[in-house]
Amino acid sequence: MDQRDFGLSETQRDFRALARDFVEKEVTPHARDWDRAEAVDPAIPRRLGELGFLGLTLPEGYGGVPADMLSYAVVTEELGRGDSSVRGIVSVSLGLVAKTIAAHGTEEQKEAWLPRLATGESLGCFGLTEPETGSDAGSLRTRARRDGDHWVIDGAKMFITNGTVADVALTFARTGDEGITAFLVPTDSPGFTATAVHGKLGLRGQATAELGYDGVRVPDSARLGEVGKGLGIALGTLSRGRISVAAGAVGLAQGALDAAVRYATERRQFGRPVAAFQLVQELLAESEVEIRAARLLTYQAARMADAGATPKQYATEASIAKYHASETAVKVSNNCLQTFGGYGYIDEYPAGRYLRDARVLTLYEGTSQVQKLLIARALTGIDAMT
Repeated sequence: MDQRDFGLSETQRDFRALARDFVEKEVTPHARDWDRAEAVDPAIPRRLGELGFLGLTLPEGYGGVPADMLSYAVVTEELGRGDSSVRGIVSVSLGLVAKTIAAHGTEEQKEAWLPRLATGESLGCFGLTEPETGSDAGSLRTRARRDGDHWVIDGAKMFITNGTVADVALTFARTGDEGITAFLVPTDSPGFTATAVHGKLGLRGQATAELGYDGVRVPDSARLGEVGKGLGIALGTLSRGRISVAAGAVGLAQGALDAAVRYATERRQFGRPVAAFQLVQELLAESEVEIRAARLLTYQAARMADAGATPKQYATEASIAKYHASETAVKVSNNCLQTFGGYGYIDEYPAGRYLRDARVLTLYEGTSQVQKLLIARALTGIDAMT
């Protein structure tokens, strides 16, 4: 039995097989070209929707697909194995936006957005990070002021995945002394702009943007949750999102290891396969062990969510999984490049792309340093960030 089958139900294995087939036929053959072009095929979101991947875990009444968190994790793992830029579409539009609307939205908001997000007709982006505010989300500067039964939003967001292709931006803004509030901002609103970020080290196919809000007016019906409760919504969302990032990191690491094993068994030096050399075997063995550990940590966090734990209750497990899996992705993809040698340094082979894509996983949705602080706070009860 494949060790990756361990503990998965038949339904979960079916989801994984569906995702794997999609990746092998429609993602992997094009990943290099998308990386070079700095754009994923615009038809991909609709395909993700047709396969149900953008509706996983959402209520059926709004076009969702019945699934648990572990099924979602194995799908994002497979997407990460093929191309992290494609995985990011799902992790953000479904994991950060649609799931948050499902958890906190009004009936009107759910009916307006969830069916479109579930099918890929629309995409969402998550407007939290700002040019001067990264890990310190509580210090964001974007502001929303009341104007009758509307809100007027001014500010900017940075490094926003799906930013140039989204139809709705889940936006977090400071609302005076009341704290931070969440809003669902249609991206065709007057005063809203999305400027593409180019020249990234990795995730080149992903649509990353800087968002601008210049007097953007939205009705109070666009407010998601209570006034002043937005930071709690954001932090709970990130706990769920870290499981998705961890799963994608496991998939990326697995893809890098698979590529390294293929190359090492085919490439010959000194009359025998590179895989016959002990130090190459060491690189491969280290990678396998780290991936297995990262996968188990990620599945454990997903199973806690499926057992009924709240995002706050499984936040530490999500941080542990995200920290270890993202660091594993960097280590394994680096081992992959080392196995390829000089050929790993050119983009005819996937080793370099894996390494470039892996590096950002230790930065977004909470850096590795932030994850360590969160884990230590859970252990000691002492918050080093205050």
